[in-house]
Amino acid sequence: MQQPMTRPGNHVIQSYEVYSDMLFRIALIHLGSRQDAEEATQDTFIKLMEKAPAFKDDEHQKAWLIRVITNHCKNLLGRGWRKREVKLEGTEPVAANTPEDMAILQLVLAMPVKYKTVIHLYYYEDYPIQEISRILQISESAVKMRLQRGRQLLKLELEGAEPE
Repeated sequence: MQQPMTRPGNHVIQSYEVYSDMLFRIALIHLGSRQDAEEATQDTFIKLMEKAPAFKDDEHQKAWLIRVITNHCKNLLGRGWRKREVKLEGTEPVAANTPEDMAILQLVLAMPVKYKTVIHLYYYEDYPIQEISRILQISESAVKMRLQRGRQLLKLELEGAEPE
């Protein structure tokens, strides 16, 4: 049974203003579609209103929001209808500053979810490994391993070689 939704207070509105762009970028990296990313961002703030968790500080809230949207994106990607979805040609998910940035971003988008999540948080959101570990609730060594394997995949793709 769902709890009744409450009208968003100043706290939710302030959170939206501060974190919505970052959450949208994270969702865009995972989902590859602007519409899906907007919906995932909206769903994350709906969960914030419904759950109304108590946060120790702003960093705790930020980590909670990142974990919620990451899990939501994983759930969306795991649904059967999404696996059969055909992407439209020419729908670029984000604009990059240079063609090289766009090429790298496309490679990151094509990576498996577990690698692109840590790569996005580390390189695009500037989170340290310890913080990524806390956000994703995995060990620091797992974050380091995923970063290493993600870098190897990117390097292989950039060099045009086949993975071993």
